[in-house]
Amino acid sequence: MTIIEILDEVPDPRRYNIRHELTDILFVALAAVLCGAVDCTGLAVFAETRLELLRQIVPLKNGAPSHNTFSAVFGMLDPDAFATAFGRFMAAFGAQARADTRGHLAVDGKSLRGAYDKGRAHMPPLMVTVFDCEAFMSLAPVLAAKGGEAQGAIEALNILCLKGRTVTADALHCHRRMTKALRGGGGHYVIAIKGNQSKLAAQAGAALDKAAARPRAPIFETETEAHGRHEVRRVIVTSFTQTPGPKALVGLVAVARVEVWRTCGETTKHEVRAYALSRRMAPAELLRTVQSHWEIENNPHWQLDVLMGEDQARTRKKNGPANLAALRRLALNVLRSDPRKITLSHKRLKAGWNPQELLNLMTHMR
Repeated sequence: MTIIEILDEVPDPRRYNIRHELTDILFVALAAVLCGAVDCTGLAVFAETRLELLRQIVPLKNGAPSHNTFSAVFGMLDPDAFATAFGRFMAAFGAQARADTRGHLAVDGKSLRGAYDKGRAHMPPLMVTVFDCEAFMSLAPVLAAKGGEAQGAIEALNILCLKGRTVTADALHCHRRMTKALRGGGGHYVIAIKGNQSKLAAQAGAALDKAAARPRAPIFETETEAHGRHEVRRVIVTSFTQTPGPKALVGLVAVARVEVWRTCGETTKHEVRAYALSRRMAPAELLRTVQSHWEIENNPHWQLDVLMGEDQARTRKKNGPANLAALRRLALNVLRSDPRKITLSHKRLKAGWNPQELLNLMTHMR
């Protein structure tokens, strides 16, 4: 399944005055983002500049789409339909690449800080994305709408096949609806526990204290030194049964605690995190899982803001912010799929400078 075939499945919201096929517009926009475009003006400039190159792949019978065309189409396009096509393409790509279908997924939200009108009391839109932690790729980006990030996460996960996979999420997602969706889809979870589940946090803390006090308690510890920091991590996992009730998590069988002592110079900071688990994990496996989640919280955000210019993007009308955010995540996946051992920023520069480099990039995602 190719990118063109997937883009062709996205329903066209336009009813009249259609001068450019939707598939052509979406493909040109993806190519433009790969080469450095940030907003609809950049998409139009790229389309005009690289028109003959683009016509090798898509017809563009009426020339290059204008800024107004890109802005109108992305403003009208259904973000849910675009996200579903995105998820189908990544599933097909993962099957072809023989990705681990029992691997680790991480749920993370990110504000689109530039997508609001200045001078108005308004929270910027929030994109919830499910990441494949092994491939470091976005699988399902969904705009958090009226239900907020918690509902957006469930909608994103519903796009994917969860069977046999372990999903990690922060404490915002430590609630019954999320765990019901995960276990109902055949997945497992490792979800942070904090004050929003105060009763569970207290019960889990007591169970972990009791387990740690036992002789030969199964505590796993690591010690590392790098970049001027000395870190000690200590992990314990114990079986746990939650009191039944309407707010009880579905499938909860164990809880875990990860303690970190981080020393920089003469200053030491101590952090304690607790987690709810739907399957009993060895402490070493749990530590690897939560560390992968921490990487997802930091690395892709930096790439989207610094490499893809997401925080500077000022598209803010209708569905435009959500659809362009999904497009950036797809472009980042295309860059990551290229097996060459060069940085993502250099791949992007090469695509912008050399037409053949752009064509090569697009052929890696088939």
